[in-house]
Amino acid sequence: MPVTRFAPSPTGFLHLGHAYSALFCQEAAEPEGRFLLRIDDIDAQRCRPDFEAAIYEDLDWLGLRWEQPVERQTDFLAEYDAAIQRLHDQGVLYPCFCSRKQIRAEIAGMQSAPHGPDGPLYPGTCRRLPDAERADRMAAGEPYALRLDVATATQRTGPLDWNDREAGRQAAEPGLMGDVVLARKEAMAGYHLSVAVDDHRQGITLVTRGRDLFASTHVQRLLQALLGLQAPEYHHHALLTGDDGIRLAKRADSLAVRTLRAEGRSPDEVRDLAYSAPRI
Repeated sequence: MPVTRFAPSPTGFLHLGHAYSALFCQEAAEPEGRFLLRIDDIDAQRCRPDFEAAIYEDLDWLGLRWEQPVERQTDFLAEYDAAIQRLHDQGVLYPCFCSRKQIRAEIAGMQSAPHGPDGPLYPGTCRRLPDAERADRMAAGEPYALRLDVATATQRTGPLDWNDREAGRQAAEPGLMGDVVLARKEAMAGYHLSVAVDDHRQGITLVTRGRDLFASTHVQRLLQALLGLQAPEYHHHALLTGDDGIRLAKRADSLAVRTLRAEGRSPDEVRDLAYSAPRI
């Protein structure tokens, strides 16, 4: 019996691509599985209560039905803290004091910067800092993020793999994403860590989401192994685009579910639009 989840972030209104993803997720749970809705609200600076309320309203209007209660990430901060501590105890985390501007400058000065699916990767500057310097800078109150030392982590776990229903069995390659950030001061747990912990807690057996997150699965598989978490099956679906061929984003107001509703579209019409829209 599959257990799936749709996990939007309340940082804007849902658009047609979100509608497709939610419908895809619910259908993957049918006929006898469980379909969960989870609110990924870990980003306190961008998440808003009115956007969360709109998520429930839009999904209900589309005819989706999910189990209650709905979980929010901010209710499980202690779990993320515990996971961070376990990773720290394994020696696979390090503090990174680099600002985004400093990282861009260092990459610009490199003759051959490492690249991943989303562009240049973090060059590992703070991974090479002596322990004493790290401790001194942390004690001095310098802001820092916690990064995953992917090379050390993969040595601990050995080879890993995961299965995608469309792409088949995949050898895990966490290095594709570099030493990702797992926690920041303004967000106690980043996407990769929180999703791995959440999916395990909720007993998710099938993760459905867009192909833009395919590479992220390699990192999450590594975290699952390090933390002894359940490894679900995956199905990364196509991404909806506008007529210009660019994938939809929350700034695409003309294709927001609320906009389509205001134009007088019916739920059936919006569902049909989601299934017939161009995609990549």
